[in-house]
Amino acid sequence: MTQLAVVNRKKSPSLYKSWPWRITIGYLIVMLLLPITALLVNAATINPQAFWAKATSPIALAAYEVTFVTALGTALVNGVFGTLIAWVLVRYDFPGKKIINGVIDLPFALPTSVAGLTLATIYSPKGLIGGMLAPLGIKIAFTRLGVVIAMLFVSLPFVVRTLQPVLEEMEKETEEAAWSLGATPSQTFWQVILPPLMPAILTGVTLGFSRSVGEYGSIVMVSANRPFQDLIASVLIWQSLESYDIVGATAIGTVLLLISLVLLSLINWLQAWGQRYGGR
Repeated sequence: MTQLAVVNRKKSPSLYKSWPWRITIGYLIVMLLLPITALLVNAATINPQAFWAKATSPIALAAYEVTFVTALGTALVNGVFGTLIAWVLVRYDFPGKKIINGVIDLPFALPTSVAGLTLATIYSPKGLIGGMLAPLGIKIAFTRLGVVIAMLFVSLPFVVRTLQPVLEEMEKETEEAAWSLGATPSQTFWQVILPPLMPAILTGVTLGFSRSVGEYGSIVMVSANRPFQDLIASVLIWQSLESYDIVGATAIGTVLLLISLVLLSLINWLQAWGQRYGGR
């Protein structure tokens, strides 16, 4: 029986090679394709004029502006500081390094509602940081600055964790060779260090931007959620559902879905570009 099984396996190797792909495709269909298709089909059943009116209403456009502009700004800030943190964690040894390296992943595991509660407590006018800024007339919690802080918190790990493996693979001998040839530290950074890091930085920034766009739990607690001020699109969707405005929630959700698909395509392109760049 054993020899017969071996013979049958040799005759039909595709049977044993294709099952992982079938499982993968089936899982992706159930977990990703069907929910996305359901939303798009539901959106297609809505009257186009009603869909357009909800998707481009003044409150929706203001929510898009708050969401995407703030997410882009925080992604760029984390692009700078995330690169610095990754560099320090890879290139320097200092007391408490393992603890800090572990804390970086905290936004991945911490429930967003808990993160929002913590941020609201710290940055409120009576909080540790908010209390020091209040006499200066700076208010963070329950303003658009609160949205910024929440987005910075949830998106930072994406930049750091994307860059760390790239930095660990970089050879210090390349920098030493540049110094031996007379390059200044700034020239070494801009011409030797930064170019190989750019694909990873762009990928991390894009992932962080995507994460910020979809954030809800922490922002709903640290901002006042006022229309035209600090109301983001994901919170507007929830408010629409609470008021039984299914059309509005579907329209805004579809807009966010389409933008997310564009971002996913951009991420894939950045990864492919990074692989081609690294192979040169």
